[in-house]
This record gives sequence, structure tokens and C-alpha cells, in this order.
Amino acid sequence: MTTVARFDIKYLQYMDEKGTFISNDVPPAFARDLDTLKKLYRDMNLIRIFDQKAYALQRTGKMGTYPAATGQEAIGVGFGSAMTEEDVLVPYYRGQASMIQHGVLMEEVLLYWGGYEKGCDYKHAKEDFPIAVPIATQSLHATGVAKAMQMRGEKRCVFTEIGEGGTSQGDFYEALNVAGIWNLGVVFIINNNQWAISVPSEIQTNCETYAQKAIAAGIDCIQVDGNDIVAVKAASEHAAEKARNGGGPTLIECISLRLCDHTTADDATRYRPEGELDEGWKKEPIIRLKKYLESKSAWSAENEQSMLESIAKEVQVAVDNYLSTPVDPPEAMFDYLYAELPERTVAQRELAIARGAI
Repeated sequence: MTTVARFDIKYLQYMDEKGTFISNDVPPAFARDLDTLKKLYRDMNLIRIFDQKAYALQRTGKMGTYPAATGQEAIGVGFGSAMTEEDVLVPYYRGQASMIQHGVLMEEVLLYWGGYEKGCDYKHAKEDFPIAVPIATQSLHATGVAKAMQMRGEKRCVFTEIGEGGTSQGDFYEALNVAGIWNLGVVFIINNNQWAISVPSEIQTNCETYAQKAIAAGIDCIQVDGNDIVAVKAASEHAAEKARNGGGPTLIECISLRLCDHTTADDATRYRPEGELDEGWKKEPIIRLKKYLESKSAWSAENEQSMLESIAKEVQVAVDNYLSTPVDPPEAMFDYLYAELPERTVAQRELAIARGAI
């Protein structure tokens, strides 16, 4: 027998958990701009504080189930910051970091998880898709958007995110296949946080990496340190530029660790091995970037305090806007379901109005 094909998976990391640049590769230009790094640092802290506030809202009965992204902030902020205003984001349920990066308001995220349809009616990110809770359906939606862009000859790209567990779904494989066949300008981000609810990676797949799932579809792929925001942003910028210029799709596997429950409805202490969180907190993305900024004398305790106070005020404004939003009337369940209400449901809507008035 002869070998007819051979593949390998590249791994990208610039900054280790000590906040030290370790890669032999030349760092991207943005990594040498301290102002850019300070903004990325603030953006990651914003997401962490926003998640904490969302948890508090759920625990006090003011919002529904919520999926935090604690420990994974570098992934959403990293690829979200690589997007241009013209690009389209097709998020999944743990995608608040990339959504906020691309212009979705924090109060809109809260409205969605609070059960308001208007949480999907974005004020700024008009073409971005709503949060997808069904697993992997967003992958196919993203390829559809990318195909439309291709047919129109537009130099834009689509980003979509998925958890590593979601890559076991047929929709995901179908999306990769059609993206490869049609050479679509879509970037698939795999958030490999090691846990698909309570299912660990070692029993989720027999692949050595999740990135290699792209090989069967003929798609470029790379694995990056998902706790290194420089690596995530650099890989995402390269993939996006390639996609916008007809170079086709890319799959980026970002390795991280979920440092929180799967959602507010979960209790991860039931299945996490002892000591995993202790190790995870040593490698999380926010602290390593802070260490780097401090090593460059670009960050101080005063900077930290000022930033945290500013973020707290910003998040509280979003919370206040959410809490002051009038509750949707019962008939809203019909108003947002169809472009034109079918005749058979008109009577049902009228009954909902009548009962709501009682």
C-alpha cells in the first residue's frame, strides 16, 4: 500500500499563563500595541462581570436560565474583535462575548434570556442572527449566509461558534461539507471548554483534536490556546481576511476550560474531577494578559480599580434598562411567530388578548 494523503494540525500560542510571550513566531502587530491589549483586557473583564450580574438576576428570579462563559472570555472577545461591521455573526447560546463585541447591547442579551422577543431585535447589529439554543443548527445557518454573500460577490465573512460537544451533531458535519464544497467565506469557531454539559471530551470523540474534523471537508484548520487572546485574535483575523477574499472557510479550535456551571440549571460539582478548577484558574485568560500588561508597566492597581468601577456602572445601566422594559403581552407569542398571521390562529390570538385583559 502507498500513502495517498497526509495531514497535520498546527497549534498556535503566543502567551503562556505567566503572561510571557513564548512563541518563536513573530507576534501580530496588534500585540505590540499596548492600547489594543488594554482594550481587550477591559472587554474580557466586562464579559466576566456581565456574566456575574446575569447569574445574580437568575438567582433572584428576574431572568431565566443563563449560560456564563467564565474562563472562556478570550475566545468570544478574541474572534469578535476580528470582525468588521460588515461581517455577520451567527452565535450559539454561550456567545455573549462575541455578540457584545460586534455591537449587540448587553440589555438585548438580558432581554433574550428574560424571555423577550425584542432581545433578538438588535439596535446596531442588524444582520446578526439571534442566539441559537438548538445544538449546531447555527452552523448551517452560517453557511447559508455565506452562500448569499458569495452569490452577491460581497467581500464579507460569517463567523459562527459552537461548543466541542456540538461538533458531534450531524448539522455541524453537513455545514463543514457544504462550506468546503462551495468554498464559502465562513469561519467556524469551536469553543473546546472540555465539557459538553457533564460529558468530558475523552468520551465525546475519538479524534485527537476537534480541529481535524475539518480535514474530511477539505477545510483549513488550526488549534489555538483559547486562553491566549493574542492567539485567538490573530488566527481569527487571518481566517476572516482569507474568507473575505475568496479563500474559503477555516475551522479554529480554541482550547479552554469552563470555570463555571454549564448553565444556571447545572451543578458541575457532580461531575468535575477534584482539582480541575484549581488548575483552570491558573491558566485563565484574564489574569495572564494582566500579568503581561503589568510586566510592561502598562497596568497598575489604580488602573484596575478605575476599570472595575467603570464596568460596574456600564453593566448596571444595561441591567436597569432590562428591568424597566415592559413585559410582553400574551398575544406577543403570535406577533413574533409569523410574518402574516395564518387565519387558523387569528381566533387564538384574540382569545389571548381577551384573557390577558382579565
